[in-house]
Amino acid sequence: MNKTLLLLFSLLLLSCNSKSQNSPKKDKHKIVKSKLTGNQIITELEKLNFFNLTEKKDLKETKAEFEKSYTELNFFEGKMEGESLIFTDNRFYFIDSETLFEVGGLIQYLEIVKKSFDKLNLKLQFSDEFNNQTEKHWIHKIRLNGKEYVAFDDDFGQKDWGISFVNFIEMLNDQLKLQKSDEKFYPISSGNDGRMVLLTKKQFEFVKANYPNDKEHPKEINEWKNGY
Repeated sequence: MNKTLLLLFSLLLLSCNSKSQNSPKKDKHKIVKSKLTGNQIITELEKLNFFNLTEKKDLKETKAEFEKSYTELNFFEGKMEGESLIFTDNRFYFIDSETLFEVGGLIQYLEIVKKSFDKLNLKLQFSDEFNNQTEKHWIHKIRLNGKEYVAFDDDFGQKDWGISFVNFIEMLNDQLKLQKSDEKFYPISSGNDGRMVLLTKKQFEFVKANYPNDKEHPKEINEWKNGY
């Protein structure tokens, strides 16, 4: 009887040891994605037609700046024209949310982003700007390609700049969608140093997969609103 129990115990121990040896070691076999080089980043962005809005004369320097930003800073941003705040890629835009919120700012930035619409052979006509302001409340509307949009309709408060920034992006994205474009604007930051970038879904997914997913990089508009 004792021999039988001893034999059963030995078989059980052997079985457990075998399972332990055959079970996968997750840490040992974990797949680590290798980081792309700066040159590979540019190649992939080219495949995704990221530079199709860049003027030919600016193409070489624009690509070089994107490669440098990625290699040295792991940062997604390109080259600006001289001392201006205009990017040569025609995808990135600086948006001072304070200026955008103030009277005249909406038209100013619509005129700036119209360049990208023109390059995509899309319409961006704006008209019938409407203002109705009291001491506490402001209603600000405008028509883009004949459709009315709310730039701001709220009591004055601490979130005024952020509200106007979000409304600006959403009205532009609605027009891009209505014109069946694959592009849309993604917010990066707001305030006096606001930025946004025009990307296709595939371009956005590539950036998200290869750059830090932090407050200095593009976000879906809903994610951005929830986080900021």
